[in-house]
Amino acid sequence: MTKPPLTLYLAAPRGFCAGVDRAIKIVEIALEKWGAPVYVRHEIVHNKFVVDGLRAKGAVFVEELEECPLDRPVIFSAHGVPKSVPAEAAARQMIYVDATCPLVSKVHIEAARHAENGLQMIMIGHAGHPETIGTMGQLPEGEVLLVETVEDVGRVEVRDPERLAYVTQTTLSVDDTFDIVAALKARFPAIVGPHKEDICYATTNRQEAVKAIAPDCDALLVVGAPNSSNSRRLVEVAAKNGCPHAQLVQRASEIDWRALSGIRSVGITAGASAPEVLIDEVISAFSDHFDVTVKKVETAQEHVEFKVPRVLREPA
Repeated sequence: MTKPPLTLYLAAPRGFCAGVDRAIKIVEIALEKWGAPVYVRHEIVHNKFVVDGLRAKGAVFVEELEECPLDRPVIFSAHGVPKSVPAEAAARQMIYVDATCPLVSKVHIEAARHAENGLQMIMIGHAGHPETIGTMGQLPEGEVLLVETVEDVGRVEVRDPERLAYVTQTTLSVDDTFDIVAALKARFPAIVGPHKEDICYATTNRQEAVKAIAPDCDALLVVGAPNSSNSRRLVEVAAKNGCPHAQLVQRASEIDWRALSGIRSVGITAGASAPEVLIDEVISAFSDHFDVTVKKVETAQEHVEFKVPRVLREPA
C-alpha cells in the first residue's frame, strides 16, 4: 500500500539547552565521583526519559531534603531552590551540589539586589512551578508578589508603587510576558526591570522557531513533559501562530494518529529538557505512517555552554 506524502518541518533550535545539559552532566559526574546512590531533590529536569535514565545509573529522586541520608551527596535541580534549602543542607553538614541553571541564578541575584535597594518584587511566573518557588524563596515571605496574567496586574496590592521591581520565570511565553510587562509599566511607571530580559535564550529561540513553521503546518507536535513549562508554552505559541492542531507528546507512543488523519504537513519541535533520541523516535514513527520529506527550518544557532560546579571538577 502506498503511504500518503507528508512534509515534516523540523524546527531548530529544539531540545536540550545548555542549562539542562549541564544539570544532567552534574548528576552523571557526581555518580562517577561518589558512586551510587546520589540523591536529587526534585526531578533534575522535567523529562521522564532523562530521569528514568539517571535513576537506572543510581540517582535517587526525592521531593524534600529530609528524605536524604546525611552521608550521601544531594543535588538541587536545574530549576533552582529557595535559599532555605542549601542553608538546611549546610546545617546538616551534607555534601550538596547546586545544578540551578546559571540563567535562573542570574534572576536570583537580580532579586537579591533589588531587595538590598529596598524594592518590593513582582515576579511574573506560574504558581507552583519549581522555578517560581525557588526565585520567590530567595527573599523573605511577602517580599515577592506573583502575577500570572495581565488581569493579575490590576489586582496586585503593593507596599509602595514608587519602590517596585519585577523579574520573570525564564521559561515563559515571550509574547504573553511582553503584555504583562506592559501592564505593569502602565500601572506602576516607576517599576524597575532587568537590564536584559529574564526569559532565557533557549526559550526565546525555540518559540521563534515554532513561529517560523507554525503557519505552514497542518499539525505540530512538541516533544516534552506535561510538567515542562517551556514545552507547554511551545504548544500555545504554535496554536497562536496559525497551526490548527498542536499537541504535546512525551514519546512517539503518545501520538494521536486519528487526530492527524488527512494531514499533509507536520511540524516537530522539542522542549529544552527533551533529548534528541525522542525526536528521532517521533520522526521514525511518522516514517512508518507516511512517505516523509524532512525540511529543517533553522532560525538561530546556539553555542552556549556552562561549566559544572568546581566541587565536581576537583579530585575526590
